[in-house]
Amino acid sequence: MELDRWELFIGGKWSAPADGGRAEVVEAATGKVLGRTAMASAADVDAAVTAAEHALTGPWGTMSAGERADLLDRFAAALKARGRDIAPLVSRENGMPLSLSIPVNGFSASMIVSYYARLLRELPTTDVRPSLIGETVVRREPVGVVGAITPWNYPQSLAAMKIGPALAAGCTVVLKPAPETALDAFFFADAAQEAGLPPGVLSVLPGGREAGEYLVSHPGVAKIAFTGSTAAGRAIGERCGRLLRPVTLELGGKSAAIIAEDADLTEFTGALLDVSLTNNGQTCHASTRILAPASRYDEVVDAVTDTVRGLRIGDPLDRATQIGPLVSAAQRERVHAYIDLGVREGARLTTGGTAPVDGLTDGWFVRPTVFADVRNNWRIAREEIFGPVLCVIPYTDEDEAVALANDSEYGLAGTVWTADVARGMDLAARIRSGTVGVNQYGVDLQAPFGGVKASGLGREMGPEGLAPYYSLKSVYRPAQEAAS
Repeated sequence: MELDRWELFIGGKWSAPADGGRAEVVEAATGKVLGRTAMASAADVDAAVTAAEHALTGPWGTMSAGERADLLDRFAAALKARGRDIAPLVSRENGMPLSLSIPVNGFSASMIVSYYARLLRELPTTDVRPSLIGETVVRREPVGVVGAITPWNYPQSLAAMKIGPALAAGCTVVLKPAPETALDAFFFADAAQEAGLPPGVLSVLPGGREAGEYLVSHPGVAKIAFTGSTAAGRAIGERCGRLLRPVTLELGGKSAAIIAEDADLTEFTGALLDVSLTNNGQTCHASTRILAPASRYDEVVDAVTDTVRGLRIGDPLDRATQIGPLVSAAQRERVHAYIDLGVREGARLTTGGTAPVDGLTDGWFVRPTVFADVRNNWRIAREEIFGPVLCVIPYTDEDEAVALANDSEYGLAGTVWTADVARGMDLAARIRSGTVGVNQYGVDLQAPFGGVKASGLGREMGPEGLAPYYSLKSVYRPAQEAAS
């Protein structure tokens, strides 16, 4: 299968990058070139934004909600038809085990787009409210051109979480995917063409930091939707603040799993891969701080260590693989640096470390690592590592457990593990984060997702995910005009 993509998708057409920019995409498991991608410059962003503005005043802007929903359904079907090609490609790009990539990259994008097509048919775009002077018609109108900037860890689902609601609201989208996963992003363009989306409704422009910064500041862009690191999010939020430009930021996390004294450790360790180490630890909502009661601390450490030690590391295209490689050499070195830091800080390494993974000399593999006897104020417990590294931290009572969970600059997710679900719900209510799981964790596309504190601004998914893409207009009219 030819993986090179020499052209950008702008205004419904394939176009060579204005400055001829190209980049190599490297396969995570081998360190070898997987394919090559065109890279956008400022001139390409200009062309895409202009096309997006024209689409707003053209066929897309004059379509009824039902007509847009029909097109979104065709777009979703075209994405679904490509799912079996998309999933393994993402696994090769970023190292995600195929067993995970099939649902979250192969089919989640089509599900998300379909969901917003359904909401578009169900939710009214206007409300009529009685007022002291007659009636007020509250109109929900598309905010305009959306600049969507997405990361490499869940490239398909995170892009769809922006494209789906934005298009449902009647906006147009310029998508700038991460260079590390640029190849799979072009499937959005292929599907848009097949579905018959009008020119300019969706453009796909892989690019580096400069292209992203230019898109954020472009005068034709009405809103930014970003997922990525907290550091980058702060810079984008600051720029959007100066421009008075709406922005949604889904950022980092350092979530805690509270193990209650009555917790079933078998249940927790059975879910540990999905809750704390999913996608090789390259997940913003992972519960990487494990808070264990002092009365069961050694038992928890042993159970977590044994589970992590037994995970199968290998080729991400092998469905039996549980831990694949990290996305890049730079990411591997970052994670190794944190492991070395943990040892220097005084943590007890119970499994893993920086030694090479047996038999895997190529690619960016890291041995899943567990640190015990960690203090919550150490850097390995406070900073987002974004790799397969867990910290087990003791607590004396539930009040301290909640205090430790909340003692973080982040607030994206968390989990509670207990035999008493009602008790778990009470603890979840005390955790200051945007999402919490009780005896499980899984993002629900029908519910809002996002964080507090340094984990971001705004929410994606669910009906709430539509709101950021609307501009509200109140039209005041006499009551007799409404009656006539």
